[in-house]
Amino acid sequence: METMIEVKNLSKSYHQIPAVRGVSFAVKPGEVFGLLGPNGAGKTTTIECILGTKAPDGGTVSVMGMDPKRDRKRLFEQVGVQFQEAACQDKITVKELCKVTQSLYKTSVEPLVLLEQFGLSEKYGSRVSELSGGQRQRLFIVLALIPDPKVVFLDELTTGLDAKARRDVWKCISALKGNGLTVLLTSHFMDEVEALCDRISILKSGCIVYSGTVDDAVAASPHEKFEDAYLWYTEEEMNDESL
Repeated sequence: METMIEVKNLSKSYHQIPAVRGVSFAVKPGEVFGLLGPNGAGKTTTIECILGTKAPDGGTVSVMGMDPKRDRKRLFEQVGVQFQEAACQDKITVKELCKVTQSLYKTSVEPLVLLEQFGLSEKYGSRVSELSGGQRQRLFIVLALIPDPKVVFLDELTTGLDAKARRDVWKCISALKGNGLTVLLTSHFMDEVEALCDRISILKSGCIVYSGTVDDAVAASPHEKFEDAYLWYTEEEMNDESL
C-alpha cells in the first residue's frame, strides 16, 4: 500500500462558513505526519472527516483503502485515536480503563504488555487521577494502541507537560514509528515537530499553505529556524517595527 491516509480536495463548511477548503495530502506507511496550524485553521475538522465522525461537503478521504463513512466500523478496528480532551471518571483505575477499552474490540493487545513498554506497569492498580501529567499522556497512548492499530491519531499530546515528560512522550512516539506504525499528529510545539515528523502540512484559514519536510519548509521561507518559518507561513509573526 503506497498510502495509509489519502485526502483529496476536502472541503467542509459550518453554516456556510468554510472550515476546510480544498485540502489534499497523503500519509505514507510507517511515517510520522504532522498536521499543523493555528487554532481555527481546520485541523480538527480535517481529522474528524478522516475518521468519519464528520461528513465532508466535498472531496474524498481514504484510510487504508477504506471509506471512513461507509467502512467506519471496520476502520475503527484498525486505528487508534487519542484526543487532547481525553477524560475519564475520577475513581477509575488504570486496570479498569484498559479493560473497558479492550472490551470494545474483537482483537486487542494485552494492556499489561503495553503498560510495561511505556513504563506504567507499576501503575496498573492506581487511579488515573493519581497519575502525573506525563504518565496520563503515556496512558492515553497505551489506550490508543490496545486495538493493535495500523494507524494512530495523536492530538496535542504534550500540552501542559514539563520538559522531561514531553521527552518521555517523544520517545513513545518514536517507538511507535520504530514498530512500523503510521502516526498522524497535531502539535503547537515546533521543536516537537522537528524531532518527530517525517513530513508536515501547514493549514491556514482552512487551506494548506505548505506540504513537505521541515527542512524544505525552512529552505522555502526567508528564515533559518523552523519556528520562525512556521509563523511566516501562517502569518502569525508579530510586527516588531514599533519596538
